[in-house]
Amino acid sequence: MTALAILAGFVIILAVLLDAFETVVLPRRVQRSFRLTSWFYRHTWVPWVKLSQAIGNPGRREAFLSYFGPLSLILLLVVWAVGLIFGFALVQYGLGGHLHLGNQPIRFGALLYHSGETFFTLGYGDIVPISWPARLLAVCEAGMGFAFLGVVIGYLPTVYSSFSDRELEISLLDSRAGSPPSASELLNRLGCCPDQSVLDRVFRDWERWAAEVLESHLSYPVLSFFRSQHSNQSWLGTLTLMLDVTSLVIAGIESLHPDQARLTFAMARHAAVDLAQVVNARYDPNGHTRLSSEDLEQLRNALAANGLKLRRDETATQKLSNLRSLYEPYVEGMARNLIITLPPWIRTQRKKDNWQGGPWDKAIQRKGLEDAPRIDEHF
Repeated sequence: MTALAILAGFVIILAVLLDAFETVVLPRRVQRSFRLTSWFYRHTWVPWVKLSQAIGNPGRREAFLSYFGPLSLILLLVVWAVGLIFGFALVQYGLGGHLHLGNQPIRFGALLYHSGETFFTLGYGDIVPISWPARLLAVCEAGMGFAFLGVVIGYLPTVYSSFSDRELEISLLDSRAGSPPSASELLNRLGCCPDQSVLDRVFRDWERWAAEVLESHLSYPVLSFFRSQHSNQSWLGTLTLMLDVTSLVIAGIESLHPDQARLTFAMARHAAVDLAQVVNARYDPNGHTRLSSEDLEQLRNALAANGLKLRRDETATQKLSNLRSLYEPYVEGMARNLIITLPPWIRTQRKKDNWQGGPWDKAIQRKGLEDAPRIDEHF
């Protein structure tokens, strides 16, 4: 029984340490079939989504879903700490050699308490290890407690720094592609500029952003669950948008050269494929068609109204279809898993961008200030 307890304790400790190392330190995706972190997120995200479905208001439902990322990060740290404490308690129980104040019997519950106070370096001294193996184990556990505190101090700021960097380009997209963003809106706003370098600079920024998202989300998969500040924006929506826009330029828009678009599409597609595996997305052969033939014709007309002519020949149409098949199954699979709405190809309704709204706008309208400046008049 004692040998079995020692073996089980060491297995738990090594499993937790390996999982923490792979999640926090190892900067690459682990392809092992079972991981504690993956098991944790599978068994917490699904119930969280089911709870969110009971919320009728879309805004409140999105707000509820946004709590999962930060909260799960804290809960995962708690799971690691509990696992280490339990593992060390099992080993201490197997080793024996402890003295309890008042000569009370040493049971497993008391050793679990002793393991907890040792891990968090409380040092009450009411339970004292008296054998050298138990003393050595107590010292190791205390040192691991300090290391765990260091992981918490270093891990959380790093994750939030990556989140902040990710959101920067998403916020810049607001005035360029609308809220929610769409491929037609971005091309209508930037593609009709006389100098194509404006659009190419945006594509270059997106190329770098896609590479940074790929690197950060592979290193810290929990970022996939962190949602953007506005409910009509998301990191997956931004990634999909850049794939939509670049695929249109590559398929053929008169007066627009596709060189930079090809580079951006390649990087964004790389990110979509790899991150689909991170969030455990599944391929759906009967997936939703985001761009029907009627929508494509409407898209052509919307672009033509702003001087952008999307090629209408069969070769261009087939090329666009082939490009879409390279990424849409992946982004749709991620959208299903993460409960994220993908951006439309066409902006069907005229809505204010996020930057155009404000908490005092309705109050100004109620007061009837007809001479108040209107944003639409200046843009």
